Amino acid sequence: MATDVIIHAAILLLTLAIVFAIRYVPKQTVTKHRTDHRATTQTQRHLIRATQLLSRAKSNPQRDQTQTLAKTAIAEIEKAHSLSPKDPNPYILKSLALDLLGHKGPALRSLDLALASHRVKSLSEKERVEALVRRAELKLAVNKKRRVDSAVTDLEEAVKVSESELKTKAFCFLGVCYELKGMKEESRKAFEEAIKVEPDSTVARQGLERFQVPHSCR
Repeated sequence: MATDVIIHAAILLLTLAIVFAIRYVPKQTVTKHRTDHRATTQTQRHLIRATQLLSRAKSNPQRDQTQTLAKTAIAEIEKAHSLSPKDPNPYILKSLALDLLGHKGPALRSLDLALASHRVKSLSEKERVEALVRRAELKLAVNKKRRVDSAVTDLEEAVKVSESELKTKAFCFLGVCYELKGMKEESRKAFEEAIKVEPDSTVARQGLERFQVPHSCR
């Protein structure tokens, strides 16, 4: 008798568990999906708004208006970050806004956060390369002598993964960095690689001319 009671109780509990799984768990899944989708949509709206503000800020000749627009963009970016803290894009846009405000150190740190290992996977190849090149530029702007090696590391990574128009810029900037380090042969080769990608690159041609290397250009 006791065994039968235990068996019936077990069957009842199993039945209840199945009913719970069928009725309740899918609702939780749907609710979570809707919440995530809503957060993603709101994040994109804030980022689009921030991008528009930054575009206006870059083209505005009035410095005070540029700063106002950049600060407003940062407010939108912060809202996006609060909704999607794992998204690297708010950090990239914030870096651009901070740079417009003249805060190159914080702009560099924001890019460091965007390129952190747990976020960088979310970036497309083009976005990643653009961020690496931009970070290299900021490193030299903050402290050219101390950060040139680190800038070279970013640029060497950028030219390995890039198959886009950004590759020319990365090679040219890499040539400049090698030149700063006194690595003339490496610098010349970097400018030559840039020419291969974009024969009309003025920066690459000028770089080669500094080494007095004849090169036919279209």
